[in-house]
Amino acid sequence: MRNRDDEISSQRRARTPLLYVALGAIFLLAVTGISLKALAHSPGTQVNMLLLAQASQGGNRQLPLQVRPASAVAFEAPELVLLDKTSVRAITPPQNLSASVLGALIGDSSTDSGSSREVQHYVVEKGDTIASLAERFGISADTIILANNLNSSSQLTPEEELLILPTSGALHLVRPGDTLSEIAVWYKGDIDEILYFNEITDAKDIFVGDLLIIPGGIKPAQLPAGRLTQLAGGYFMMPVPRSYKITQGLHPFNAIDFANGTCGGPAYAAASGLVQRVGYDGVAGNYVRIMHDNGVVTLYGHLSGQTVSSGERVGRGQIVGYIGYSGYTIPAGPRGCHLHFEVRGAANPFLK
Repeated sequence: MRNRDDEISSQRRARTPLLYVALGAIFLLAVTGISLKALAHSPGTQVNMLLLAQASQGGNRQLPLQVRPASAVAFEAPELVLLDKTSVRAITPPQNLSASVLGALIGDSSTDSGSSREVQHYVVEKGDTIASLAERFGISADTIILANNLNSSSQLTPEEELLILPTSGALHLVRPGDTLSEIAVWYKGDIDEILYFNEITDAKDIFVGDLLIIPGGIKPAQLPAGRLTQLAGGYFMMPVPRSYKITQGLHPFNAIDFANGTCGGPAYAAASGLVQRVGYDGVAGNYVRIMHDNGVVTLYGHLSGQTVSSGERVGRGQIVGYIGYSGYTIPAGPRGCHLHFEVRGAANPFLK
C-alpha cells in the first residue's frame, strides 16, 4: 500500500511543473486577449500577433493573426511563442518588422536569401576563374561568358567587374521595336519565365534599354539587324564638367566612370530625351535613365540625388542629378564618388 501511495505522489509531483506552465500560458493569453480587444478599438493602433504551434510531426507551424485598423501604428502587443510544448515565451519586437527580422527573433525565417531574381555585379578577386564563379553562383560557365562578352579562354583579373545572372541563361538588351514574343523566339526562352525573372506583370511593359534575363536562353549567333543606332559624331556631350576624367574603362553594362576626386558635381543629360526611370538600385545607387530621340538609352548612376522625374522631357546639358557614391562603389564612401555612365543601344562614345 505504501508503495502505491509513493507512486501516486511521484506522478503528482511530475505533473506539477506542467500544470504551472499551463496556468502561466492561460494567464498570458488572457492578458494579451484583453490587450488585443482594447487595441482593436483604439485609434492609431496596429497589432501583429504571431503564435507558433508545434506541428504533430515536429517543427514549427506559423499561425498569423493580425488586427489592422486603418490609422497609424502606436505600439505592438508581445508575440507569444510556444516552445517545446512546455513553456511560453513573449517577444516584443521593434516597430514595423519585416517577416525576415521577425523570423530571426523566433528562430525561423521564411525568407530565402538565395531566391534573388536580380542581376548582380561581382568584383573579381584573386584566384577567381570563370569555372569557379559558375560553381559558386550555381550557373553555367557559358552564362558568365556571354553576359560579359568573354570567351572560354578569358583570364579574369582582380577588380574586374562582372554581371552575374541569377539563373543560367542569357541577357538581352531591349532595342527599339523589340517585343517580348520576338525575344522569347530568338533566345528559345519561355515568356512566362521571362516575365517572372524580370518581375514584369504585362508582356507589353518593357522599355528600350531594359536588360532582360532569359532563363535557359541561348544567345543567337546574330540578332535581327537594323535596330542598333549608329551615333553621329558629337551627338552626345560629356555628361560631366571638363574637370572630370575617365577613371574606369568599359565595364557592365557598356559603361565608363567619370571622377575628379570630389563629390557633388553636376551630371548632365548627354542629349535631349525623355526620362524613362528615376530610382534606386543596390549597385547603381540613385540613378536616372533617359531614352533619347534616336532610340539610344543612357543611365547615370551613383548619384547623390536626382533633379528630374520619370516622364519628364530634358534638354541636352540639363542637370539630371549630382555625382555621389550611392549604391556599390569601389572604394565605398566619399572616396568612391564618381558618375557611372552607361550607353545602351550604341557604342559608348567616350571610351578611349
